[in-house]
Amino acid sequence: MLLLTSLLLGWFGIGDLGGALTYTGRITGAILVLAAVTTLLGAAAVVDHRFRNSFPYSGLVVLIGTAAALLANGMVLLETFKDGDCTAYRTLWGLLTAGSLWAFWVVLRTGVVIPAPKRVAAAVIVSLALGIANFGYDRLYQPYQHGAKPVVTINVQKPVLRKDRKAFAVPVDLRLENHSDVGFYVLGTEFHAMGERVALSRKDRLREQWRTDAEQQPEFQETHPLSRREIHQPGQLVTAHPWMPVGSWIEASDAFVTRMIVQLPIDTPYDRLAFYATASFARKDRLDVERMGLNGYTWQGGKAPRWMPKEVDSVVYRARVHENNMLDEHTRDPRYVTVYWQFGAHGAGLVETITRNGEEDREITGKEARELVSRYGLRRVETGAVERTLWDVKAQR
Repeated sequence: MLLLTSLLLGWFGIGDLGGALTYTGRITGAILVLAAVTTLLGAAAVVDHRFRNSFPYSGLVVLIGTAAALLANGMVLLETFKDGDCTAYRTLWGLLTAGSLWAFWVVLRTGVVIPAPKRVAAAVIVSLALGIANFGYDRLYQPYQHGAKPVVTINVQKPVLRKDRKAFAVPVDLRLENHSDVGFYVLGTEFHAMGERVALSRKDRLREQWRTDAEQQPEFQETHPLSRREIHQPGQLVTAHPWMPVGSWIEASDAFVTRMIVQLPIDTPYDRLAFYATASFARKDRLDVERMGLNGYTWQGGKAPRWMPKEVDSVVYRARVHENNMLDEHTRDPRYVTVYWQFGAHGAGLVETITRNGEEDREITGKEARELVSRYGLRRVETGAVERTLWDVKAQR
């Protein structure tokens, strides 16, 4: 039991010591390696304690080894029940924990001589406290800290007329800034511009007309604004496209700037343009995302989840997700991130999900969504509407 515990703890500990995505994760790896070494020494001292007694403190070494095995196996067992999906690992660590408890009790009853018991007890208590505190911080406290998130801003520049005055272009600058101390994967981005027709009423509009305005809810907008004189019609999509490569990333304290160009004929029927930008992120210290690739188009047979509206089209991207530590990587079923870049007559948007393979059709609950946000550090930034009237441009015809 001690040898198997030592091998498993050493395997996970060495993996986290060199590959965990967080500092506390690597500290946990170091603690697991230390527990593995202590358990291995305890296993080696068993023979001397039972048969030879050539080393006076071999019983104490066995006792410390079994105690380390009990503590480590118990913590790993709790982790497998908290986050793991694999029943085999839960069963394995349940047996190891029970075996460690039995071994500790048996060794304790053999009359182990403990020199300076108060000092040994103090050292054990301090070690236990440090181990539990670090494990709890890494596994329980840290995943629920949200931290900062990137900021996206839209800056609309002065429209430019074409030489023949039959068309114009509106430059739009997008700026992404990461003011936090962690990097983020860019799961997806979208920018779109909506053309709006806004007629003016000759007299004040009645309350019933305001209610009608509030009831109009296009697919990608929450509601129409209410106005005493303006008569708003549903906006129409003018342009939409991503503005950062899918699967790229932005490091801590870094920034990204790009410019979009929106072109329209000078006789456009729209009175205003409204600009929107959205970006979806995941913290680089919470997960590792493989290279994200195109997974199809919903209008060409690409699979769209059942809960997605049929009125919109989607470009689908997909990638494998790896956990931020070795224990979760092996005890949890593989997860995949799927990003849907959606567009339709009334706008564009992003939808991202992280699910097990084959569960894309299942609509997750609010609790599950919050757990995903906490576990993987998911962030969504939505900017807009930033509106600009076109009266000055159309007056130059």
